Amino acid sequence: MNESKGFAAWIDSRMPTLKVLWNDHMAEYFAPKNFNFWYYFGVLSLVVLVIQLITGVWLLMSYEASAEGAFASVEYIMRDVELGWIIRYAHSTGASLFFVVVYMHMFRGLIYGSYKAPRELVWVFGMTIYLVLMAEAFLGYVLPWGQMSYWGAQVIISLFSVMPYGDLLTEWIRGDFLISGATLNRFFALHVVAVPLVIVALVVMHLLALHEVGSNNPDGVDIKKHKDENGKPLDGIPFHPYYTVHDLVGIVVFLMVFCTVLFFFPEGNGFMLEYANFEPANGLKTPEHIAPVWYFGAFYAILRAVPDKLLGVIAMGAAIAVLFVLPWLDRSPVRSWRYKGIVSRIYIVIFGFNFALLTWLGTQPATELLTLIAQIASVIYFGYFVFLPLAPKFEKTKPVPERVTGGH
Repeated sequence: MNESKGFAAWIDSRMPTLKVLWNDHMAEYFAPKNFNFWYYFGVLSLVVLVIQLITGVWLLMSYEASAEGAFASVEYIMRDVELGWIIRYAHSTGASLFFVVVYMHMFRGLIYGSYKAPRELVWVFGMTIYLVLMAEAFLGYVLPWGQMSYWGAQVIISLFSVMPYGDLLTEWIRGDFLISGATLNRFFALHVVAVPLVIVALVVMHLLALHEVGSNNPDGVDIKKHKDENGKPLDGIPFHPYYTVHDLVGIVVFLMVFCTVLFFFPEGNGFMLEYANFEPANGLKTPEHIAPVWYFGAFYAILRAVPDKLLGVIAMGAAIAVLFVLPWLDRSPVRSWRYKGIVSRIYIVIFGFNFALLTWLGTQPATELLTLIAQIASVIYFGYFVFLPLAPKFEKTKPVPERVTGGH
């Protein structure tokens, strides 16, 4: 025991910042007592980020970033590298589950008003992480150099052609006159080095901004209002050890789900790994149905719902951009949906199901009927953001309690 104390004292005397950081963000950071199921997804996002970084480094050891060798190197990882198939499937499964937990994390912010003052900056950092994460996922999706990787990249890069100087811009992104080894090389560099560094930096900023203003809770009340004689919030408990232990339950359950998908459904019936991507990239053979991976589906459905290409790209961009200004659109005097009016609560639920519908529509062939459904779903999506500033004018909110309810 003395050795432990001695070592801790030795470290603290040479780098006291570590202890200060530990106290500020763990041991003496007070979180609300009434966190529920929805609050698991923040820590699960960090767990998947670590899984992606570790498996990514392992894949790097055997991957070849060239048009001639990329597909073969993935096959080599799957067939010849010891446990290579687990590493590859863990990375591809992790990509999908990353977006599952991030979408759940964002929806929790939506229902409990975690984006409202004073947490606007927390939300903006979170949304920036989401945007950069989409870029990272797209870049990584191209690396296996299969048919869907190639043609998916063709479709996404061609969207930039509608912008001013579009031809020059798309050529600059590709690094060539068409998608080639040069494109693969630059996507590889961005996916492996540049974008992960940006994501890690943004995650740090997101957490620092959160701990500066404190965590929200299902009631949306400020726990700093009521303190004891020592200045500690009456409705708060130290994050460590209470929530570090509490979160272990969620992490274990999540890893069980993760392993179930990894060992039994790694392709997700073509949703997580499309069957066309098990064929080498061929610029002369177009797949029957080019669709993005499911986690881009909602925005792709909005893009296709608009007949004009330029307006479709604008609508898709607006669908993402409007999420950034959510804190300033919601004029409700309360944060949590628990105390909002009935129309607001119904619309939040509809919004969640509608986004899931758009996600599915984006992965399906664009038939006349599905396009019509996508157009209606797109109107419902944007309608929510139009509704938010108007809601307080015609619906009453419930009284918000002074203290948190349903605590431990």
